[in-house]
Order: sequence, then C-alpha cells, then structure tokens
Amino acid sequence: MNFHKRIGIISLAVGILAAGIGQSPAPVRADVVWDHWTQADALQAAGNSKGAVPHWQFLTDYYASNGDWENAALFSGKLDSYFDEIGDYDQAIYYYEQENKFWVNAGKDWGAVKLQRADQIRTTVELYREESSESIVQALTQPKGSSLAKFEPAYGTYLGIYSEQDPKVGNIFTKMQSVYGKKHAIYLAYAHWGQTFPSSYAKRAKDAGGALQIAWEPDDGLDPVTDGAYLRSWAREAKAAGIPIFLRFAGEMNGAWVKWHGNPAQYIAKFRMLHDVFAAEAPNVAMVWSPGDVPANDIDPYYPGDAYVDWVGVSLYIEPYENGDPSLPSMLATSNVERLTRLYNTYSDRKPLMMSETGVPHYSHSAGEDYTEWAKLNLQRLYEIMPYKYPRLKAITYFNVDQGMSNAKNDYSLSTSSDIQSYYSGLIANPYLLSDVKDAAKPTDHVGYVPIDSNHPAFTKQTRIVPFIKIPDVYIGKVEYLLNGRVISSQTSLPYGLELKAGEVPEGSVLQLRILNKSGQQVALRTFSLSSQVSVDINGATQQFEQPPVIVNGSTFTPLRAIFEAMGAKVDYEASTRTVTATKGSTVVKLTLDQSTVYVNGVAKQLEEPARLVNGYTLAPARFVGETFGGTVNWDGSSRTVTITTK
Repeated sequence: MNFHKRIGIISLAVGILAAGIGQSPAPVRADVVWDHWTQADALQAAGNSKGAVPHWQFLTDYYASNGDWENAALFSGKLDSYFDEIGDYDQAIYYYEQENKFWVNAGKDWGAVKLQRADQIRTTVELYREESSESIVQALTQPKGSSLAKFEPAYGTYLGIYSEQDPKVGNIFTKMQSVYGKKHAIYLAYAHWGQTFPSSYAKRAKDAGGALQIAWEPDDGLDPVTDGAYLRSWAREAKAAGIPIFLRFAGEMNGAWVKWHGNPAQYIAKFRMLHDVFAAEAPNVAMVWSPGDVPANDIDPYYPGDAYVDWVGVSLYIEPYENGDPSLPSMLATSNVERLTRLYNTYSDRKPLMMSETGVPHYSHSAGEDYTEWAKLNLQRLYEIMPYKYPRLKAITYFNVDQGMSNAKNDYSLSTSSDIQSYYSGLIANPYLLSDVKDAAKPTDHVGYVPIDSNHPAFTKQTRIVPFIKIPDVYIGKVEYLLNGRVISSQTSLPYGLELKAGEVPEGSVLQLRILNKSGQQVALRTFSLSSQVSVDINGATQQFEQPPVIVNGSTFTPLRAIFEAMGAKVDYEASTRTVTATKGSTVVKLTLDQSTVYVNGVAKQLEEPARLVNGYTLAPARFVGETFGGTVNWDGSSRTVTITTK
C-alpha cells in the first residue's frame, strides 16, 4: 500500500532529462561537427525538424563513436521525440532504446522514462492457447533446477484480494463467492511492527478456506526490528493460525517513500533474521520479498538471497495519470504486462512470483473521467495475458479500493461498478486462477496455457486462443481472425479470445490477426502457424503419447505399443526382423514394419497401410490397433479424436 505514497518518479525523471537537454554541453569545435550542430539548431528553430534529422543522426553517431555518451544521448533524445511526434513509432522506439543505452553508459538512469515511452508506442500482437498436456505446461511453469517453493502451485495462479474496503465484502471473506462468483485463495491484511499478530484476519481467512498475505511494515524503520520476545510471540501466533501465510516484510524497500529504504545491507540482515525465526517457529509462513516495480535500478541490491526468500513479489499498478495528476502526460498507453518483464527475467528461474499488490482503476476522481473500457482491457491482461506470458507468475493479489480523492485518486474497486464487477467475475471463472493454496496445486480441469510459437504449434481436440494486443492508439476497434486466408471471426468488444476445434485447423494452417483501431484503420497484421493433432481416447481417458498420431495417405496412424499396453496387452519387438508381437489373453498379433500383412492367431490379414517407424516409434492404422483386441473404434472429425472402447 506504500505505492500510494510515492512521488512522481517518472515525472521527476522527465524533469531532470528536460533540464539536461536545456543545458547542452559546449560542442566540440571541429568544423564538420560544429557545422552539423549549428545547422540542426537553425533548422529546428525555423520549425523544420525534419531537415534537422540527418544532422542529429550524424551527431548521435559521432558522439557515440567517441564515447561521449551524454551528447550521444541528448541527440538521440531529439530523434526519438521527433519520430514519436510524427507517428513513426518504429524509428522512435529505436532511438528511445538507444538513448537509454547511452544514459546507462554515462552512469545515469535518466533513460528509464524513455524505455517506458518505447513500450507505450510498441505494437504487440501475441497469441496464447490452452494446452491439456501437463508435461508441456509444467516445462514452462516449473523452476529451473530446483523444486517447487513453499505453497507453490505446480501450475496455475492463486487468486488474491484485499477486500477490507470493498462495501460488498469487507472483512467477511466468506462473501467473496456470492459477490464475485468464486472463492479466492489469498486475502491481504496490513500489519505494523510492534502491533500484535492480525489473528482476526487469519481467522476470517481460515473460515473462508483461504490463506493470508500479511504486509508487515516497520513504520519506524528497521532499527527496532530485532529478535526478541515480541517477534517470537508473533511467530508462534502465526503458526497457531493454522493456515498458509505469505509474509511480505517491508515491501517496496527500493522506493524512497518508505522509511526502510536506503540501507540495503541492513535490510538484508533483518530479512534474513526474520526468515530464520519463522523457519524455526512457524513453518506455515512463506517469506515474500516484494519490491515495487519502480525504481527498477534500486531493486537488486536489496535481494536477501535465494536461501532466505520463498517467493518474489512486486507492487505493480497502472493508472490514467501519474500519481492521479491530470496535468501530467497521460499514462493510458502504459500496460501492466511489460512492467513485470525485468523482475520476471531476473528472478523467475529461481523463485515463483506473485503480484503482492496490483490494481487497474476504472475511474479517475482527479480528472472526473470514466475509464471502464481501459480497465477492461488491462484487467484481461492482468488475469489472462500475464499468467500465460509469465508462467512462473503464481499469485495475483488485487488492491480492491476506491481511493476517492486521496493518494492517487483512483477507483480500483471491483464492486463500485456493476459492469466491472460482472467483467471481473467472468475473467476469474477460469480454472487456471486457483482458489485453494496448497503445495503443487493444479487447476481443476488440468488445463494450462502456452504461447503459440514454433515450440507449441499444435493442439488437440479443441482450444481457446487468447491474444495480447497493444497498439499506440491504446483502444482497439476490431480484432479479425483469419484462418488460411478466410475471416472466421471478428470481435469489437472485450474480452478478446476465440474457441477453435481441431477439425477446423488441419496440419499446416495459418492463423492471422488483423487489428483495426477505432477509426477503422488496420494498424497490425500478425501471422502464426497453427495446427491440430489427432488425439486418442481409450474408455474415455485421453492418452498422452511421446509421438503423437499422424495422418499418412489419408489414414490415421497411432502409436502401437502405447495403445496396446493401455489395453492390457504385452508387447515385444525383435529388432533383427523388425517384428512386433503383442499378446493379450489368447490373442497373439504379429506384424512386421513396412509390410501390409499381419497375423492374428496365425491368420493373415491385410492392412490398407503398413505399420511404420515415425521418429523411432512404431505407428499403425488406428482402426487396426483399436479393434485387434476387441475394442470398438470410432472417429470424431470435429475434434479429430479416435475413440476406443473396450468395455
């Protein structure tokens, strides 16, 4: 909650940067360089910024080649501002990123605001889809080279909320399901060093079948935080609560707006001390280290180390105006998605991430403006795109508060707008958003999500695809979906997404997304390779194969050994003769690879297509494989599913 006390970091950076540009350092007096400089100044003063561009480009390259990073950054700044103003966003992004690089080389962090602007005007179109194979999903959601953290789900994202100021819920957490249609997994409470353990909140969370996130804040700084009777008693009460507790101690420590900022070594020592105390006294407590997403350059020095951190959290908000001030530039083009990237890339290989606090306002009190459409756009990004794009994001806690005219003067509340309440309820109905905290938790439908890319091009049966679309115009007019050149759907309202059946998407298909702005102009067209695969159900259970079924000359080929063994047969293979022998009860089947004749109890039968090796696996026609041991085989073309029934 300390986010709401911070003072215009980005605005301050803009002011510093503007001052730097206004006080240009004395130019080098080499004739060619001086000529470019003076000509650029004259052209800009005459209102001909376009004419000044080649001079700015020369000067940028010249100063960069000489290691004069400040001058290189200043002239890059002139270029990115010009290209941004004329709507040449690709060029603007290039120079914004280059300017940031030059400022970093100069030892200054003034480029952070430029990177933010680059993200605002960057056109992004990505696609994510459902995936029913747990092994594929968990390859993305598991930590690299280590086990799951305390209370970490195998995959999926815990639903969390701060509801104390929600007029429809308050602190009666059991109301969440009736108000929003779904039980939540984590409830947020604030506590302060020196005060007693918030046992009433813990009891209410327990009554609701949930866990508790505690934001524990040392309001008098870190000096009073010591190991003693108070801390030990607090820890024992946490254990007695009998529920999972996520302890977020001294969050947003990277921000100068909190009293525990400014001494990373002291912070680390206190955090480690607390970790050791809770490890001894309260094993139901997971330690959450939770900076704010800005200022980004001050985050890493405060990290206590992998051995002392269970989860990495973050306070991450977006809003129409910086700090609720309509006199500052609009922040509508800033999406929540990109703001997690740096922290995620730094820590997600080692730790699960949670959004300890986050919110999307639908009304700005300071401006008196309604932002319902913008809120819907970013709520979908928060609850669909971010968990799919960042599969190690394992918890999201929403700051459900109408601030009125205090702090950032935004209405983040989910229930003050019936439209937002209904929209939120629809988003969180997704089983991927988990309602129960437990080790290795999973969605009830066992469905995860993967990006549609070269590593995940194919699905089985049916899938839902969800696009992440961001354009400089902010608001999207229409999304058109083209499959193999034909428009199959178009959408003009949120949330965006499309259901597809396998029978609609043959191998080698091409899916395109055409994006139009509110004026009806096409602003993006992206192409994705997408295919479906044949699936096999045996007695109602979908089979998972290392080698999926394939279509050969119009016939469906399925893995022979895997299906025979699933049906209770014993399978042997003789490499010298390339012969497969399968036995179940009194039935013996023999076949040789690449030969059409098979023998069932010594009787020859002919296959339309012979069995063959595919990627080292023996595949044979599905009907033969399913019927050989008495199964009934059917084919569902809409889902491209072979069904085998043996009982």
